[in-house]
Amino acid sequence: MNAETPDHALSFGAVADAYDRARPSYPAEAARWLTGNGKLTVLELGAGTGKLTEVLVGAGHRVIATDPLPEMLTRLRARVVPFAIGVSGAEAIPSPSRSVDVVVCAQSFHWFDHARALPEIARVLRPGGVLALVWNQRDEGIPWVKRLGRIIGTEGQDEDLVKPIRDSALFGFIEEAKFRTWQRLDRDSLLDLVRSRSYVATLDDDARLAVLAKVLELYDDYGRGHDGMLLPYVTRCFRATVQHPPDPPPRPERSTEHAFEATGVEETEPPEPPEPPEDPGTLLIDFH
Repeated sequence: MNAETPDHALSFGAVADAYDRARPSYPAEAARWLTGNGKLTVLELGAGTGKLTEVLVGAGHRVIATDPLPEMLTRLRARVVPFAIGVSGAEAIPSPSRSVDVVVCAQSFHWFDHARALPEIARVLRPGGVLALVWNQRDEGIPWVKRLGRIIGTEGQDEDLVKPIRDSALFGFIEEAKFRTWQRLDRDSLLDLVRSRSYVATLDDDARLAVLAKVLELYDDYGRGHDGMLLPYVTRCFRATVQHPPDPPPRPERSTEHAFEATGVEETEPPEPPEPPEDPGTLLIDFH
């Protein structure tokens, strides 16, 4: 993370409505690849307004959705009812050790403080559990999409997004898969998509209006009137299995009494995690 990251990461609260209206969802086949088979306990970090959450819940998983921004979770609640919801960052996860099968991060992993987040993610995963990451990236092999990228910024498009995992001893081999999807946009939804980007959200008013004017000019050049345009994406997916040490990493004592809010969804309790027992001082959370 660079010095700008905290401000950019927290900028989404102010544009939560635009984010919810305009950001694309994720292909169902990508979600299946991320989680594998079966009905699992899935912890989603940086769940945002619930674009991926909705797909995971629809697949039958027991989803715990977290995000550091309450404004985003307000939109998530209106979209989908997961098993539980919590206002939380990835650097201090209020979940018991070895309690989830998959930790998934959609469009969010690059915002984390990886030195703190990766040990926390490893802690909450059960033996054999998986860290799964996904990003929707614009296909800038298309000329007009490349022009859009020059206007609104290309942050994350060409970065090595999984380098922190590769450099960590906490996870094994990283698998990768790609899927294609398209998003239909009209003038209003294209503007919302641009407003929802952290780069644009953190601009001053005059600079933001200048960017939006250039985007409208692009739309008028390449749009199709009422039919709009199709924005192509490559959905990039990664997964890596946790490599647990003999004992769980030590965890500072902290209260989790109000960490998660039960949603009232009735679920069959998952089997108890295997030995070793839960770290002393951790408060188990009843979701029902």
